[in-house]
Amino acid sequence: MIVTPSAEGIAASVKAAKGRGLPPVHLWDPPFCGDLDMRIARDGTWFYQGTPIGRPGLVRLFSTILRKDGDQYFLVTPVEKVGITVDDAPFVAVDFDVTGEDRGQRLTFHTNVGDSVTAGPATPLRFVRDPETGEPSPYVMVRAGLEALIDRKSFYRLVELGTEHMVDGTEWFGIWSDGAFFGIIPAADLP
Repeated sequence: MIVTPSAEGIAASVKAAKGRGLPPVHLWDPPFCGDLDMRIARDGTWFYQGTPIGRPGLVRLFSTILRKDGDQYFLVTPVEKVGITVDDAPFVAVDFDVTGEDRGQRLTFHTNVGDSVTAGPATPLRFVRDPETGEPSPYVMVRAGLEALIDRKSFYRLVELGTEHMVDGTEWFGIWSDGAFFGIIPAADLP
């Protein structure tokens, strides 16, 4: 069901309630108002009524009120909650910085909406392999169940930093960040 709330109305509500930092969407429990004709494509492009949202500031604003409940995504304000469609992950990690080396290495990812997050135990990396092609889709947790798909160029850079490490009796090829090892592929499956 498509509802009356508009992207403009939601943006106005958020601007009125905006303080410093991210809004506390996890504390808000407004009534569900239905689904909004808004979609986030796999490449990170946000669409409203089938048209790309061309204003980066507006996309950033919407990204701050995005929440995932179960498998569904919502834009949440203090007064309304509307469902939106997300094709894959809501964000895209478009670059990352590396500090340190080996087990002391820290990888800080930067998203298409201006978030930065260091991969580690609380914000893990995750690699999903396509069952048909075997091609991995890499993700990093950004906040509260919201992940960023790591873009291809950044994934290739990650692979260059990869190393082998034993996990539960299996040798894995993966990456260290903030004291945690994230397995990409079992070493036995490497070409």
